[in-house]
Amino acid sequence: MRIKIRTSKWAIWARRLGSLALPLVLLPVLMHREGFIDASIFLVLILFAGAVAALAVLVALGALARLWVSGDRGWARALGGLVLGLICLLPFAYYGALALRYPPVTDMATAPRSDLPLIFEPDTAAMPPARMLPPEEQARVFPNAQTRLYPLDVVQLFALVDRLVAAENWDVRRRIEPLTAPDQGRINARIVTLPGWREEAVLLIRPNGRGARVDMRSASIGAPIDFGSNGMRISAFLGALDNEVTALLRDNPKINDPAPVEDAVPDVDIGNGQ
Repeated sequence: MRIKIRTSKWAIWARRLGSLALPLVLLPVLMHREGFIDASIFLVLILFAGAVAALAVLVALGALARLWVSGDRGWARALGGLVLGLICLLPFAYYGALALRYPPVTDMATAPRSDLPLIFEPDTAAMPPARMLPPEEQARVFPNAQTRLYPLDVVQLFALVDRLVAAENWDVRRRIEPLTAPDQGRINARIVTLPGWREEAVLLIRPNGRGARVDMRSASIGAPIDFGSNGMRISAFLGALDNEVTALLRDNPKINDPAPVEDAVPDVDIGNGQ
């Protein structure tokens, strides 16, 4: 007598749900990055994808438990559904950890925001109010996100900032270059995060005593929270600028020395030929 071994329906559904969760996670991210869907639709779709991925993991665990008892076939399907579900849940776990680590804010700045205005696209005019931290809390969470003062003039410092922005491959929307030392320079750049959120960075370079100062703002556009990205961006950029300025001063120790005054030429009276 031949005994027929069944394939567990739980295992079949685990594999189906895991296979469904993968495109449900990837497609909204791609569409959000390309601007085909707005933030509200993206949130609904990505949360639904996360629910399907979690269901795939639960069904897969249930399938594995039943397979252990019943001896049915379907181990590969159950494990496949489990792996696919866990892969789809990894981004949710990562951003969940960031949400627990960083306060729920959307706007970070090292100076009054009136000094660092953003440039809005037409579809972001109705963005929700910014969520900000008090200065003392910002200094505690992001101690490196502070105004920088350097012994360089505005023109020299703007050149370094401009080069770093270009290295980051940010989408520069406005660039005001200082032509002389008393002028101010400003750069507004747009950044698209991995999930497709738009964020804007503003850099202001202005004279300060015998040198110049750099202030920076980074703000999310349409996102409910930034998961720490704005504060980390300011800290990382200004840290890189510290290194650039240090290297410049090390290699050019006399960069700020006053220019030598040429020897005075005595006046010669040639009016009467004497």
